[in-house]
Amino acid sequence: MATIKDFLKEWYSADDFVIAHTSGSTGVPKQIKLLKRDMVASAEATNRFFGITGDSVLVSPLSTDYIAGKMMVVRAETAGCRLIEIPVSNHIELPCAADLLPVVPSQIPSILDNHDADRKIRNLLIGGAPLSDKLAQAVKTRGINAWLGYGMTETCSHVALRKVGEDAVFIAMPGVEFQTDARECLVIRSNKYSWGELVTNDVVRLIDKHRFEWIGRFDNVINSGGIKIHLESLEREISTLLPGLQEFYLVGVPDEKWGTALAMIAVNPPADIMEKLKATFPDKKKLPKKIFVVNNLPVTANGGKIRRVVPDCINRIY
Repeated sequence: MATIKDFLKEWYSADDFVIAHTSGSTGVPKQIKLLKRDMVASAEATNRFFGITGDSVLVSPLSTDYIAGKMMVVRAETAGCRLIEIPVSNHIELPCAADLLPVVPSQIPSILDNHDADRKIRNLLIGGAPLSDKLAQAVKTRGINAWLGYGMTETCSHVALRKVGEDAVFIAMPGVEFQTDARECLVIRSNKYSWGELVTNDVVRLIDKHRFEWIGRFDNVINSGGIKIHLESLEREISTLLPGLQEFYLVGVPDEKWGTALAMIAVNPPADIMEKLKATFPDKKKLPKKIFVVNNLPVTANGGKIRRVVPDCINRIY
């Protein structure tokens, strides 16, 4: 695992780019080159938004193998402030107050276990994977000033932010605008960055050129018996109605009757899970036709779901 010291050698090399790797949550991880000037532009925007100056203290529990960890170094170098590296772990102990602490959702429970997290953390920046409603509510209840970032490796971290615990609207960073294509997928535009325009596979509800609500991945939409189902959106509904069911995801599986049938992959759900879904969920047409029970879910290093239609180890099927 790379360290901050390792990344600094690359950052101050003669090359005008650094090597980064995508997370693999939406496909096979790949290696890409990021221009340093794009990374500086992103860092400057984030520093302005969060009020990061030379007197600030940043704390990072993220690996510089990935863009989120790299960008913490660039933000500190750009602002001329102190950056404290702590172990990459789901058990975070804060060494001091942090003006900016970036985390992935799997690290949030340990943040909540810190009794003085609301005093120590001035800004919590969450990325890497979607945030469940349960965790979002817990963060809000603790009074932690938290923001969820929308972005990708190619955009050098987030290009939009939304306040956790408020509405679901992402707001563009300065110099960034949005539109949608014919699929209703987000198109990111900016003259601040070398990439200029990026077409994503994220289906959104566009409010205006600076605001949108995220619905889900275009590749995670299935047609089951003529009904279009957005898997991530439906997962959020199910999590809200059955808050005890957190470790699961939805997929489409081949089916003679429906063409594609909705299926749930779940970690040891209650034996009456199908009955609970039927009793609780209002739209019976969007209920899973099968439930595959597994011991654990495959995830990326950031905790993002890796959707496998047929899991490696199935215990039983409902």
